[in-house]
Amino acid sequence: MARAVWDPAQYLRFSGERLRPALDLLAQVPLAQPSRVVDLGCGTGNVTAILRRRFPDAEIAGVDSSADMLKRARTDVPDCRFERADVAGWTPKTPPDLIYSNAALHWVPDHTTLFPRLLSVLAPGGCLAVQMPAMHDAPFRALQYEVASIGKWAKCLGGIGSAPAILDAAAYWDLLRPLTASLDLWDTTYTHALTGDDPVVQWAMGTSLRPFLDPLSPEKRTAFLAAYAEAIRPHYPKHADGTTLLPFRRRFIVALAGT
Repeated sequence: MARAVWDPAQYLRFSGERLRPALDLLAQVPLAQPSRVVDLGCGTGNVTAILRRRFPDAEIAGVDSSADMLKRARTDVPDCRFERADVAGWTPKTPPDLIYSNAALHWVPDHTTLFPRLLSVLAPGGCLAVQMPAMHDAPFRALQYEVASIGKWAKCLGGIGSAPAILDAAAYWDLLRPLTASLDLWDTTYTHALTGDDPVVQWAMGTSLRPFLDPLSPEKRTAFLAAYAEAIRPHYPKHADGTTLLPFRRRFIVALAGT
């Protein structure tokens, strides 16, 4: 899978819609006063700032692999520490009480290894709180691969892929329940009301479409986006009031380590 080049401005274009699941996840974190908190896959730091407000006395660190995202985070959230690291191999120097990850871990493969490892680096009684899109079979994701395989850009995109499919809910339960003191696992489908021309394309350009766009020349990128927009419009039609609805399913996991 190609490493995407993240565009903070494009990602934050739908910051309100992307923030709601982060807040829903945070509301279920059972820790009152953690000493050390890590925002794993922190991106631009907009959720790191919320963690700072929720836990004002905690040492809070954000971890991300994107230099551009971290540059924005350090500017916007100067009272938190930020570290550039590959999320897949990241290991804390000191065990945190809370590892919080919003819309990041679906980019990391091999969850059967990743999730137990993250649980193992928590402090006793610590919490792993994760939210991930569960959208790999949705039209706007599936059609990325279909459109990439045709047209004049196909040779450039051979072997390119976006975030891999995550496990099903039962698989996460079977994987994590024997390792935890308690486990809360649920899915929520958000119906995002988007406006503007081809807003689902604009949404995807901030996340899952990035690996397909980055290798293309400006000319091929424009043509690819036009073909992709045409392919997904029947699945996400504009309603009479000009709104386009994007149903978006997300998986939530809140796991407590043993003491």
